[in-house]
Amino acid sequence: MQKIYLDHNATTPVDPIVLKKMLPYYKDVFGNASSQHSFGQEAMKGVDWAREEVAKLFGCKFKEVIFSSGATESNNLILRGLLMAFRYAKKENWNKKFHIITSAIEHPAVLEPCRELEKEGLAELTVIGVDKMGLVEVDEVVKAIKENTILVSIMYVNNEIGTIQPIKEIGVAIKKINEERAKKNSKFGNFDKVYFHTDAVQAAHYCDMKVQNLNVDLITISGHKIYGPKGVGAIYIKEGTPLRAVTFGGHQEYNIRPGTYNVAQIVGLGAAVEMINDKKENEKINKQIGELRDYLVENLLKKIPETIVNGDMAKRVPANANLSFKNAEGESMLLMLDLEGIAASTGSACASGSLAPSHVLLALGLSPEVCHASLRFSLGKFTTKKEIDKVIEVLPVIISRLRKMSPIK
Repeated sequence: MQKIYLDHNATTPVDPIVLKKMLPYYKDVFGNASSQHSFGQEAMKGVDWAREEVAKLFGCKFKEVIFSSGATESNNLILRGLLMAFRYAKKENWNKKFHIITSAIEHPAVLEPCRELEKEGLAELTVIGVDKMGLVEVDEVVKAIKENTILVSIMYVNNEIGTIQPIKEIGVAIKKINEERAKKNSKFGNFDKVYFHTDAVQAAHYCDMKVQNLNVDLITISGHKIYGPKGVGAIYIKEGTPLRAVTFGGHQEYNIRPGTYNVAQIVGLGAAVEMINDKKENEKINKQIGELRDYLVENLLKKIPETIVNGDMAKRVPANANLSFKNAEGESMLLMLDLEGIAASTGSACASGSLAPSHVLLALGLSPEVCHASLRFSLGKFTTKKEIDKVIEVLPVIISRLRKMSPIK
């Protein structure tokens, strides 16, 4: 049976070029990168090379990049580490609640740590909504900022519906607010700013990542979403941003994220980013993906009545298609597609197994029934037209069968 993988938002396959660059670091260049001898220094060359590639992606300084085990760790470090830096800044801050702003459609790796900080009584949290197209409104972010706001965290691209958020515009608005705060000549400098973080895990392959253009202080990316290995991520931390370590035990990563360097994975992330940094080739790949995605959506809308496209199709990365098929249950669609050798999803892989409707689709104003009738197809650079044709052939038959079985008409 032909196997068709259309769940690249959950994870991407490791590119053969990436794997080739990683392999020597499992066998020949095996030293601990923190060691001073030649074995360690040879391994550190790989880490430094990867850091340079990530710095090129962000257009930032070498020392403004640190490595982690992935986006979940990175987001937790940013949220808790920034908050703790503010609490330690002066004695009276220990009894103060600082304010964090995020959106209703964030990945659980942002929403859950935010809620945990709120539960612990350490933070005040504002979760702003989105419009019916799945987009955050800049004015809503600005309205939510208060005197005790220290962080705004808005994802760059949503993992379920692929919508591209107005990060640049939010960054400009926050910059203006910080300029006004600076005019007050406060004694506390960096501790009077509102910092801006974006989880760019789903954006790195498709969107402008240059920090000067985005006006961000912190960015999160993850290896396994960009044809690199699982278990590795990177953070851009703008110089001067107060971030306190939340784990302890080593000097690595500028004393912010201790632990033995996972050299092979870091090199793999660097290799994946190196391909993105080849702008011409990357644009060619994204154009190809977008054409296949549009072909898929156009044909499914034509062949399957009562189909809804979830989220804005214009302000969206080219790989993503999220559709709801009225009166056809999502899990059943998923299982029947899998029997045909087709892998898709009903939303975030991190929420699989949950019977609750997608928090992202609910935030768009969709009913729980429509949410449960959704499928996410996410294409990749190895996806072919033949594979898309197979989905277009198979899915209408599956939907028709499920609708006949459905008690809701």
